[in-house]
Amino acid sequence: MVPKIRRGSRTHGLLVYLYGPGKRDEHIDPHLVGSWDDFAPDPGRDTSADRDPKATLARLTAALDLRVKQAGERAPAKHVWHCSVRTDPGDRMLTDAEWNTVARRLVAATGIAPEGDPDGCRWIAVRHADDHIHILATMVRGDLRRPRMNYDFKKAQAECRRIEKAWGLRRLNPGDGTGSKAPTSAERFKAERTGRPEPSRETLREAVRQALTGAATEEEFFTRLREAGLRVKVRTAPSGDALGYNVALPGDRNRNGEPVWYPGSKLAPDLSLPKIRLRLADDMVDQTAPSAIISGRLVWSPTAGARRSAAGIAEHAAILLDRDDDNAAAHLVGVGELLDAVAQTSPAATRAELAAAAREFERATRSHVRAERADTRAIRSAARGIIQAGGALGRGEDGGTTAMFVSTLVLVALAAVRWHSARGHAQQAHAARQTAEHLRAAYRQAAATPMRALHDQGRALPEAVRRTHEATMRAALLQQGLRADGTPKTDALAATLAQAEQAGHDPEALLQRAIAMRELDTAEDVNDVLVWRLRRLAQLPAHPGEASPHPRAGTRQPETSTNDLTSNRTAPTAAARPGSDPRTRPPRR
Repeated sequence: MVPKIRRGSRTHGLLVYLYGPGKRDEHIDPHLVGSWDDFAPDPGRDTSADRDPKATLARLTAALDLRVKQAGERAPAKHVWHCSVRTDPGDRMLTDAEWNTVARRLVAATGIAPEGDPDGCRWIAVRHADDHIHILATMVRGDLRRPRMNYDFKKAQAECRRIEKAWGLRRLNPGDGTGSKAPTSAERFKAERTGRPEPSRETLREAVRQALTGAATEEEFFTRLREAGLRVKVRTAPSGDALGYNVALPGDRNRNGEPVWYPGSKLAPDLSLPKIRLRLADDMVDQTAPSAIISGRLVWSPTAGARRSAAGIAEHAAILLDRDDDNAAAHLVGVGELLDAVAQTSPAATRAELAAAAREFERATRSHVRAERADTRAIRSAARGIIQAGGALGRGEDGGTTAMFVSTLVLVALAAVRWHSARGHAQQAHAARQTAEHLRAAYRQAAATPMRALHDQGRALPEAVRRTHEATMRAALLQQGLRADGTPKTDALAATLAQAEQAGHDPEALLQRAIAMRELDTAEDVNDVLVWRLRRLAQLPAHPGEASPHPRAGTRQPETSTNDLTSNRTAPTAAARPGSDPRTRPPRR
């Protein structure tokens, strides 16, 4: 049950809408289901002989506005309180009597008309559809004072949660005031009318968030916004310092032909300029890096190397979340940047699921928990590295490292679920859970080819070698109370151990290190997770069917620490030309 509250100044205008046909003739049989005294005139059910709905509507307006006129100048300028309440599509249809109860409980809970108070505000509840009602109240009490309505939306939300529990309706997660502002009905109707896939507010929020991903300076952030094709207006003080910014979509204009501007703070609480400055100041990223990623004796391509490095940094973020430390709140923001970065640069096959994951996780990055001393330079630099390395191919080492990275991100999302759940953040935990589902779908797409190649290589191993590695796997996993599930996945793990041994590693010791990195209980497939950890620790190619990266002369294979926090930096280069859609522009190279 979702309440939505607005304020206005035209009682008669709102009544005309509620009793009218609606913008798409969707209003059916509008009628009162409740009022302040149960005797309010009902324009929808007036059965008098000289029936005139307009006259009845005028009488209802006069009755509701009586105290507003009596209060005169003491009445608030916006004296109309309008609350729509909607049930979930899966809920049963409530009767008029039940909707009357809902309306009475809400006006009492919000302070409009407290129970037993004869001086409560006048109100009505109109029903013109099966699944919702509209409550209209005028905010002047019988004693001509204004009602006490602090935090009316939170109180309405809390009362709806109690009604859901008592009546067996679908129970929604309680809000905490950190969510981004939802598009208005007018914005949604405009998007439909103009053929846009979503309201401008949502398109702009995602485009601004992507422009902030890995940005090192405020100037770079504004440059990225303009390169993405957005209109940008920076508000400055007399000194020339920026005070805030507004963005608009090209072609999105109001009835006067002017651009429709949105301040950053109205897109999301963390996209205001002061909040962006705090993130940039606290987490300044390194802007210099080699053109290729060097890892021990191997030189990876920038795209593959950036993903390989980011996987290690993401694994460390999951460890911090598992420690249940409040400072992990800042790392959730960094994980959001990693998701945005990989979504912008991923191959077409996985882009839709990764973009959906990034959009879902945005809600999981915001809560009232504040990190005091969190250093997130490494994670933001990793996001910058992915962006600057450019788009990844869906095959070869690029595709393999994408699967490696996404496999790690699944476990990070599940760690975020636990972290939020421990603090009672129901909406954020739900968002992180949805993120994990999208990431799993993206992983299955990205991992299909490299895992198939590893399976074939495992099946081709000499029988004695394969049995030796299978025994090593069973012993190591049983020690942790785990087991290797499925022959194909066991073959891939055996092939990886064989290749690690060939590269000079001790398979048993390496497997123990991979298992000890962090818990595996939440992994959908333990074998897959271990394959990618082993290949990253042993610096093996992520796609076994491709040629290995070129070795560097005079170097030897190093031992990689369990929590490898080395962030691979990438130099800023010329940005790509923006596309027509800010969310589908080519990645910056």
